[in-house]
Amino acid sequence: MNHSEAARQNKRAWEHEVYEWRVKAQGSPESVADAIRTAPGKFLRCHEKYFFDVKGRRIASICGSDGRRACALAVLGAEATVFDISEAQKRYALELAEALNVKINYEVCDFCSLDRNKYASYFDYAYAEGGILHYFHDIDLFFAVLYSIIKGGGILVLSDYHPFRKAIAAENPSRNIEKTGGNYFDSMLHEGHVPYKKFFGADEQADFPECLLRFYTLSEIINAALRAGFIIKEFNEHPKHDDGKLPGEFTLIAQRQ
Repeated sequence: MNHSEAARQNKRAWEHEVYEWRVKAQGSPESVADAIRTAPGKFLRCHEKYFFDVKGRRIASICGSDGRRACALAVLGAEATVFDISEAQKRYALELAEALNVKINYEVCDFCSLDRNKYASYFDYAYAEGGILHYFHDIDLFFAVLYSIIKGGGILVLSDYHPFRKAIAAENPSRNIEKTGGNYFDSMLHEGHVPYKKFFGADEQADFPECLLRFYTLSEIINAALRAGFIIKEFNEHPKHDDGKLPGEFTLIAQRQ
């Protein structure tokens, strides 16, 4: 299966009941807008420190889903553009922006297939976080597209699940990662569910389309960034929220030459 076919399957999965879940799990766009208005930096998590002097800066939110990060950046004065595969997520994001009285751009697309000429060297920052890399089955293409849309000297802030979780997958059978069977070097495509599926009843869960996922090693991620031309400026590992002795996420800061 090629990347485009997999992207179409992931699109079907991420458009199924996602708007309804957002409202149920995190609140209406209007209620989330109140929280963002009060403390926009909080919605950038520990990455807030990388977004200094963003007023007037162009920032791409990669797989920006419901728009909370983009809207927080817009409140801080940035020109934010979300790239995401889900039309239903766009609805939530634009309602959130309207409630905040800010403007964000939202491109519904497979990020790896976007018009690189349109956005060539356009953004000062690209922000990708929340666990997105496993949805892309050609990691070199993913980083090449990222590199092409960031201007010279621009910054990539990439935060994702730590690949070490593949090695302890068998100990956490409620997550898609378990399908790697504890093999850190597993490179297969696996079917898996969207993370919010578990919040629906068993009868409703049967209707959810599956995603296609590819779980990378740390070296695959870092080498793909280097091959694309990025200069890695900083790499940090963060502990799991439920076990501080093990890595849970990482943050990579890189610069386009």
